[in-house]
Amino acid sequence: MLNVQPATKPTIYFIGVTTGKSSIMRVFPKWAQALGLDAEIKGIDFKPHSPGESYREAVEFIKQDPLSLGALVTTHKIDLYHACQDLFEYLDPFARKLGEISCISKKDGKLCGHAKDPISSGLALEHFVPENYWKDHDGEVFLMGAGGAALAMSLYFGERKSGDDIPKKIIISTRSLPRLESARRILDGLNPEIQFEYVHTPQPEDNDCILASLKPYSLVVNATGLGKDAPGSPLTEQCSFPENSLVWEINYRGELIFMDQAKAQAETKKLYIEDGWIYFIHGWTQVVAEVFHIDRMEDKVLMLSEVAKNA
Repeated sequence: MLNVQPATKPTIYFIGVTTGKSSIMRVFPKWAQALGLDAEIKGIDFKPHSPGESYREAVEFIKQDPLSLGALVTTHKIDLYHACQDLFEYLDPFARKLGEISCISKKDGKLCGHAKDPISSGLALEHFVPENYWKDHDGEVFLMGAGGAALAMSLYFGERKSGDDIPKKIIISTRSLPRLESARRILDGLNPEIQFEYVHTPQPEDNDCILASLKPYSLVVNATGLGKDAPGSPLTEQCSFPENSLVWEINYRGELIFMDQAKAQAETKKLYIEDGWIYFIHGWTQVVAEVFHIDRMEDKVLMLSEVAKNA
């Protein structure tokens, strides 16, 4: 049973797993003040892969409640899409392509679903991946996880218009065979210049093997949720990162064991390690702009990032 009361002021929801632990709960009130919004945020927690009825109850509540203006969805993006897609009058092209909803908003009396991750993950990648990185070094991309984040990054790379500055090979691994096959269907034919490889990795040792085979100057991403939504890492303590590579832990809170594993090899392997903070900022600012209909949010990101750091 959904334990949410009707909103008494304009409200954005955070649909996740442990939303009360997220920085956004203390950051958003400061953002609202900075943006001149009389608004609040509320969390709605579900266990990963909850029953479809639970997601429908949450979406129907937001749809019917006048002051409930929208939501950011994490962890449940794919499951919510499949359970609730018929409740939306509008789904953006990324949502339809990826089969996920990461942002819920309302416009002109319509409930709208968006997949913002291709935009926010692209902005985060452009923050730390050097210009001409792929053209100059010919590294590979290893995405551990085949959920919404990994698919969004793949779509970002596949749709880039920067000529030959794209990775020539993207490897996607996951413990879930259905998720792996779904990723294959979604990404099939996306970009003939990129070789996609899909690997079933039921054990962390399987990811270790892929990691050891990567070229130098690769990009290694933990997009599994391990370290935030569940304990652990997709790699073992015996893993070996490729030299001169970029390592991205897309989470910014939790145990972050994957990031600790990379830090232990950072000096010897000459690794650049990025956490999920800038991804968090872009992910949320994209959704806040959509939910509250804020124009030119890109001009406000630096200011809002500073506000968030001091919240």
